[in-house]
Amino acid sequence: MTPAALANATLLILYPVAWAAPLIEARVLWFLGGDAVSILSGVAALWAEAPGLAVLVALLAVVLPYLKVIATQAALAGRLPARARAALPWLAKLSMADVFLIALYIVVAKGIAGASVTPLWGLWLFTACVLASLVSSGRVR
Repeated sequence: MTPAALANATLLILYPVAWAAPLIEARVLWFLGGDAVSILSGVAALWAEAPGLAVLVALLAVVLPYLKVIATQAALAGRLPARARAALPWLAKLSMADVFLIALYIVVAKGIAGASVTPLWGLWLFTACVLASLVSSGRVR
């Protein structure tokens, strides 16, 4: 297994950890209750208020990034058809969108009077996973 394939395979383990890891600690926000928020808990909280947005976040933050890692692994092993390989750049763009959404949420929440949002280690882990996945998929020729 090449170093790029090994690094990409590591993402199959790190992504689920990042989904459950605390991304931010939000205080004085009525829908988060001051707890540490992970991607999974955020999707669950969104589901009660806005199911469509919950599905979109789950798609961008969980399904598409993981699908991209699997597709990249197959491509690095020479087992991904050329037609499917053409979809990798689109998957890369879509899986970066979730980091943007989290950053936007932090900026908006900080603008709310009395709100406090603190980035936690899970945000760094999740961002590193997305960037590592972007680098891995860039190795696919």
